[in-house]
Parts: sequence; structure tokens; C-alpha cells
Amino acid sequence: MLEDICLEEISKRNIKDSTDIFQSSRVCILGLGGLGSNIAVMLARSSIGTLHLIDFDDVEISNLNRQYYTLENIDMKKTQAIKNIIEKINPFVEVIIENTKITEKNIDNIIKDEKYIVEALDDADSKAMLVNKILESYPEKYIISASGMAGVGDSNGIKTKRVMKNLYICGDGFRDYEEYSGMMAPRVNLCAAHQANLVLELILEESKKKK
Repeated sequence: MLEDICLEEISKRNIKDSTDIFQSSRVCILGLGGLGSNIAVMLARSSIGTLHLIDFDDVEISNLNRQYYTLENIDMKKTQAIKNIIEKINPFVEVIIENTKITEKNIDNIIKDEKYIVEALDDADSKAMLVNKILESYPEKYIISASGMAGVGDSNGIKTKRVMKNLYICGDGFRDYEEYSGMMAPRVNLCAAHQANLVLELILEESKKKK
């Protein structure tokens, strides 16, 4: 049966006339933790044609409370684990992986060919460096960032905000890990869904502009 599966069948419940648009699109996700791993899978299910995934870490048992991994992925590189998972969901997605830590020295080379960049990093300094770099040097690129999703609480507090012309931030903006002492799957997934949904929205908007 698997040999009979085609992209049209996988994506037939997607919104009308979106498959070709998404299949021809490319998205870069920086970080494959609670946000990035879930975003990557959501975009793969939406039939994004190419996913460029960057992370340097291995899957740990403590990741399983919120990240899109299973016990069989323990000790694997997160990049390879997510690539394997996506291949089992939608084999028509090209997954490009890089096992590296984002730095000021390599960021330009990583994002040079990207228009849609999803920030899903844990380190605050790396987040700030990435956002500042794109705002200062790449006004044509979209950066979808996240802030505030820790603990439990009002799901409706997590929102998508356009902060600048090409900068969007998803989350509630204040529920940080240190203050709320932990991250739980529901709010992390809510924020990840906001980021993934915005990517799809931006791609469709850009497609309309080209017509």
C-alpha cells in the first residue's frame, strides 16, 4: 500500500489550491526542541516542500514531556531524529539538516537562502543575535520568533503579534522558564502551532502578491 501513496492523497484535506504553493516553498527552523520539533512536523504535515533544520543537541529523556520525539530517538541527534519522523509522515518533504550551534560566525551562511526563518532557540543571547541580524541586514526575510509559554494557564494568552515589518513574536511574552519553573507540552505546543500557522499564512500571502 505504501507504494501507492502520493502527495495529492496526503494533502487532499489541506485548504483548496494550497498544495502546489506549499510544496514549492522552503522554511528554515533554528532549534528543534519543544517548539522547533513540533513546528517541523506540523509544516511537514502541511506539505511544505523543503525544511532546513538546524540544531546541535541530542535527544534526552527529559525532552519527551514536550518535544516531538519518542524513546527510540534517545541519544540520536535531534536533526536526524526529526528527519526520520518526517519521512514516516510525508516522504515528499525534502529535509535538509545541519548539526551545528548558531553563532555570529555561521548565521549568515545558514540563512542566506531562506525567506521564512523560524526562531526556536533556547538561549536568550542566540535569540537576540538572530533577530537583530535579520532586522539589520535582511529586511526581505521573515523572522517568526517566540517568547513566553512556560507553566500552565490561560491558553488564550498565547498570541501572534507583528512587532516590526518582518518580525513576528508568538507567545504571551512573559511566562519564562525561570519564573514558572518548567515547560509543559500544552502551552509549548500552542506556541509552536502559532508559529507554524503564521508560516503558512505568510507563504500564502506572498503567493497572492506574485499573481
